[in-house]
Amino acid sequence: MEKKIILSPSIMCGDLVNLEKSINELEAVGMDTLHIDVIDGSFSPSMPLGIETIKRMREITSMNFDVHIMSNDNEFFIGEMLKIGVEGITFHHETSLHVDRYIQLIKNAGTKVGVALNPATPLNVLDYALPEIDRVCLMLINPGFATNKAEKQIPYALKKITDLRRLVEEQDLEIDIQVDGRVSLATIPDLLDAGATNLVLGSTSLFIAGNTLAENRQLLSEAVNKSVLVR
Repeated sequence: MEKKIILSPSIMCGDLVNLEKSINELEAVGMDTLHIDVIDGSFSPSMPLGIETIKRMREITSMNFDVHIMSNDNEFFIGEMLKIGVEGITFHHETSLHVDRYIQLIKNAGTKVGVALNPATPLNVLDYALPEIDRVCLMLINPGFATNKAEKQIPYALKKITDLRRLVEEQDLEIDIQVDGRVSLATIPDLLDAGATNLVLGSTSLFIAGNTLAENRQLLSEAVNKSVLVR
């Protein structure tokens, strides 16, 4: 059974003082989506991109903007991203008092909506919301701590993906299963075989240091094609 895989390069791994060059290079190797982390510095100790920067990015590219909000004030950032005109918004369940309200705010704007879950957050928090959303983002490391190179992907990553895929199939839903965190060339085939349909790409895949972007793009294609569900 073949499935379409969405490749979502994390612009946080690009050149943060020359984002236009990085975006152009990603377009040149065939990428059509940008994964954009919006972090408030409180949810986790990082704040790579500001709202005005994302607004400027929107002006220079037509790539799909896949925004991942990591904030303690989701409604504010949802509103700002909708104003910019992004294609998809994912917010964290853990910091959402009014999950359904946020889902409806995004859906009513005609934007794809996702809910992100931290590594240890159980899938059952989505029991009622799952049919209402387009995407689930499973964090495979603790979000916002990617600079800690010693942190490895959670050992139960494949089980969580498999369990989510089963829930989606049981309800006959069309939901994108996104995985984020240490999505490496070595782990990609297993992640896809477990049921992932969307790969957030960072320093262990599309942005491996020492290689050109084109070289990493080729290695990425080879890793994806090792999946028995993609071949």
